[in-house]
Amino acid sequence: MTGPAGEGLLRELAPQVLGALVRRYGHFDAAEDAVQEALLAAAVKWPKDGVPDHPRGWLVTVASRRLTDLLRAEQARQRREDAVARRRLPEEWLAPPADRPPSADDTLALLFMCCHPSLPPASQIALTLRAVGGLSTAEIARAFLVPESTMTRRISRAKQRIKDSGVPFGLPPDAERAGRLRAVLHVLYLVFNEGYASTSGPRLRRDELSAEAIRLTRLVRRWVPGDPEVTGLLALMLLIDARRPARTSPGGELVPMAEQDRGRWDAALIAEGVALVSEALPHGPTGPYQLQAAIAAVHDEAPSAAETDWPQIVALYEVLLRISDSPVVRLNHAVAVAMARGPEEGLDLLDGLAADGRIAGDHRTHAVRAHLLEMAGERDAARVAYEEAARRAGSLPQQRYLNGRAARLAE
Repeated sequence: MTGPAGEGLLRELAPQVLGALVRRYGHFDAAEDAVQEALLAAAVKWPKDGVPDHPRGWLVTVASRRLTDLLRAEQARQRREDAVARRRLPEEWLAPPADRPPSADDTLALLFMCCHPSLPPASQIALTLRAVGGLSTAEIARAFLVPESTMTRRISRAKQRIKDSGVPFGLPPDAERAGRLRAVLHVLYLVFNEGYASTSGPRLRRDELSAEAIRLTRLVRRWVPGDPEVTGLLALMLLIDARRPARTSPGGELVPMAEQDRGRWDAALIAEGVALVSEALPHGPTGPYQLQAAIAAVHDEAPSAAETDWPQIVALYEVLLRISDSPVVRLNHAVAVAMARGPEEGLDLLDGLAADGRIAGDHRTHAVRAHLLEMAGERDAARVAYEEAARRAGSLPQQRYLNGRAARLAE
């Protein structure tokens, strides 16, 4: 099997195989290297020979053999040949338990292990995006708004700390669950966002990442069904993902939400998302994911862009700012204010973000400024801002869209 279907299968299986190896052997860092080599072998072999009947078991077998080789080499260098000699070969243990579906999803266990309290929050998120989400270091760095070199060091330190801590592989006990859950939800949110709007490369979307984030969030919700923020995050993902069919033109070009054919939105996902956020909000405390889901629901339930209840969205953003005052929330709030009260007020709020180094140079800030300037009738200034946004965007579809907006204003 080749193409997106084969890539999707490997992406789905990768964290499961990594979880199986870590559960059996430990050695997080070496296990990750072994899994990467197994995935490469599959990418070469499966298109020629066909996908095996049990692809997960095939990957576990190959990765286990490679990990055994790596561990033997490491121990030999440390003069521990006797320990290596006593190590069982993969054939002796493969069938139970690693080559059968585990009682608890290994991907979920791996997710929570990466979010262990021994790691600082930023490292929890970065390591999980790398090990479970499959994002590159560069993509993670863009999500965090930090240099790639900084993120490389952060991930390396996190792997070493996991190794040194002796963290047992598995789902955390109830007493530790709340401490890890917040980081887990943030990770899933970032993975979903990278899938819905890729920060780099030729593709606007990476649907396999969005689908994996939704799948994992459903797993987390089954494990903690009464948590309103877990429910809110799942609602948010579904309400945003519902718009995916209308986000691109037949030629693959980006279509902004105001211009999308809402008849193509997924009504079933909208209904499920609205039901979930309606379930979560009354049970408080109200958190950022519930509020973002409520904002998404207002958008999705509007019959048209012109009929969107912007004053309600502004009010929801102002509540969100009180509990989650991030530059991205402030940027979105500026857009909502512009739509509700006029572009001049939105531009005033945008000026307040100019000194925030976390977002001032981001392409989204320049794109919003361009849009608001265009709304205000300042075509030349808007064109310049669109061109600047395009220069800063890492995604090729976003660059094309922004340059197209600039060219239209130049006509």
